[in-house]
Amino acid sequence: MTAISSTKAFAQSGAGQPGSFDLHSHWVPQAYLKALIKLRPSISSSNNPLNYDLDKRREWMDQHKIRMVALTLDGGMPWQWVRPTDGARLAQIINDAAIEAHIKYPDRFMGAVEMSIRDPQLALKELNRVAGQPGMRAVHIPNSIENRDYVFEPAYEPLLARCEELGYPLLFHPLDGDANIYGGVERLGNPLAQSANINNTLGFPFESATTAAKFIITGTLDKYPKLEIVLPHSGGCFPYIAGRVERGLQAMNFKLQHPFRDYIRRFHYDSITFYPETMRFLVDLVGSDRVVIGTDDYARMNVERPTDFIEQLHFPAADQERILMGNAARLFRL
Repeated sequence: MTAISSTKAFAQSGAGQPGSFDLHSHWVPQAYLKALIKLRPSISSSNNPLNYDLDKRREWMDQHKIRMVALTLDGGMPWQWVRPTDGARLAQIINDAAIEAHIKYPDRFMGAVEMSIRDPQLALKELNRVAGQPGMRAVHIPNSIENRDYVFEPAYEPLLARCEELGYPLLFHPLDGDANIYGGVERLGNPLAQSANINNTLGFPFESATTAAKFIITGTLDKYPKLEIVLPHSGGCFPYIAGRVERGLQAMNFKLQHPFRDYIRRFHYDSITFYPETMRFLVDLVGSDRVVIGTDDYARMNVERPTDFIEQLHFPAADQERILMGNAARLFRL
């Protein structure tokens, strides 16, 4: 199925019908899980059927008013511990599964390219292998690896350039694991912190804020002016401390090519805010054209009914349509 026929399938599915396009949705295809267990047998083989059974997944989506999802791995991505060559094979398995899912249900599932991200050359090779394949319209990568902001290193410039060329937005998500705990195990990974889940509730939002700020201050957004970026968890704490970041740059006489508020709107932000007041603030700050739906699907930190969450805010019809479907459709060129 070509990109044109994917667009046709989306249009025929009823672009004006109720529902949403979820850009923060995870899965664990069975072929990938089997290959992963061979590399690390200690990994649990238990798996929620919703992670791989597309028919059950579609039923769940219908029950929660979700018309389409972008399939991505969760924070358990293996790129930190797996050897890059093994990671390249895993990425092929995952991406081929996503292509198959889209071909079977072109109006329900889209894919984001997974890559063995520790090796930028292998990552670029896999991106080129699946670029233009049915349903592959984005790239999914971790914010950092072991608190290393790898994406801003020179070795990754060809990868970013290729994503921009393809028009594939970057979908970010933090990595799980002690080595990736923001600020270190001592602060957000100690027993008290673990009992309160604050590495997730604090550490993940700090990750997104750091990613956003570094895209700005490194000049990366200026170097790749057409590169699209989707920040998870409503951008973390970035939208709410953006004014402080801007004031800090002014205090240091740090020169930017554009007004700081223009950079805030270079990102898209998913809708995982939980508080309706927070969502209103986000839309007021960045605009309805920069917010997309995210659910974290049926995970512990999910938003169970994202469409209802947006509808209860009574945004103008045009704004609501952008958030629920329009912005995602534009990003994925549907």
